[in-house]
Amino acid sequence: MSLRGKFYPSRLACAAALSFVLLGASAQTTKPLTLEAALQAADAPHPDLQLAEAEHKLALADQAYAGSQSDFNVILQGRLQGSKSTIPGADFSADNSVRLTARKNLYDFGRSENSLGAARSVAESRERTLLQVRDQRRIDIMERYFNVLLADLRAVADDEFMTVAFLNFDRAREAHEQKLVSTVDLRELESRFQNLQEKRNLSRRQQRFTRELLAEAMNQPGQLAVDLEDPPLPGNARALPGFDVLSALIEQSPKVQSSNKLLEASRQRLESVRAENSPTLDAEFEAGEYPNRKLEGRDALRAGVVLTWPLYQGGRNSAQLAREQAQFHKLQAEHEKLRRSVSLALLSLWSQADQLQKSARNAANIQADYRDLALERARGQYEVELKTNLGESSAYTVEAKLRQREVEFQLALTLARMEALLGQALPKAETK
Repeated sequence: MSLRGKFYPSRLACAAALSFVLLGASAQTTKPLTLEAALQAADAPHPDLQLAEAEHKLALADQAYAGSQSDFNVILQGRLQGSKSTIPGADFSADNSVRLTARKNLYDFGRSENSLGAARSVAESRERTLLQVRDQRRIDIMERYFNVLLADLRAVADDEFMTVAFLNFDRAREAHEQKLVSTVDLRELESRFQNLQEKRNLSRRQQRFTRELLAEAMNQPGQLAVDLEDPPLPGNARALPGFDVLSALIEQSPKVQSSNKLLEASRQRLESVRAENSPTLDAEFEAGEYPNRKLEGRDALRAGVVLTWPLYQGGRNSAQLAREQAQFHKLQAEHEKLRRSVSLALLSLWSQADQLQKSARNAANIQADYRDLALERARGQYEVELKTNLGESSAYTVEAKLRQREVEFQLALTLARMEALLGQALPKAETK
């Protein structure tokens, strides 16, 4: 059942008509949208998700390239050339050749191993970033879904307040014609009505705007949902674990792990650069054909081991080593800063969830219960014509329900953000 239908069945037809006028021809007339259905759009193509996926694929390509550096390197070389003997009067003669050379690195003192490890660590970092983007997409959709429901409730409440203000102004206008109400009092009531009418109009525009934002978050621009189902949110009832329990999970946070992988990649690149001054040992195989040579010792097949030892490279290696060291120290500082930032963010979310569960929810429920009782009393007084404040009591009841749902929505979002920050479901609280 939708939020409007659940709380206000007597206004369902009016609210539905208002929604169709509000949303226009672009609105969908299908069954109410559920939160579960909306969250399924989190994995649908979206610029944020596509960007993270592209970064992950680039990192995987770099990893594959780094791993291929130790593969066999096979070269086919054909040469058309002529040569001239030193014998006086000799002419140029053909000395053509075809050679097939295969070379494979046997050992390079960890250079290729560290390069591959660095590329693998970057790919793992990008994978965790992709998980963060998916989690953030779900949270964005959830938040905008809740904003639509709250905008609908706000519109109902503002419509009630405006109606009451108009009725009071209309009665005062009739009384003013009979000289029973002063002009000042009449203008005061008219001013109140105009202000509430403007507020109602703004809330109606907000209904459409929040639906536009939800459609964008779902990557369905222009496809505005008319009616949304109010989710039960059973997860809000779970007991919140202590902050010390949650803080022990910070190292498992996707953000922290992603940063840690980048730090590890930098360390491995640093080791790879240090190995640049070390020798490399390669196996080499060569097969050649020299059709114009008549000598017997022309080496048709050749195999060997090649040792290459760089003796002097100028200042290139030292400069690159200094750069990688500086980059490593920079990432170290950023990693520690991120860990502290995640810890503070977790504390803020935990404190907010604790306050919502233990204080705000209770206050909102008490206010809602009071407004329900006040509405029943107003109905009774209206029936015996003791008072005419039924409309205003109804509006305050809607506001109380609005506050009640707002607390539950904030709590659901806070818990979802905590789980996204830690990269896992919240552990069960210990029972005493």
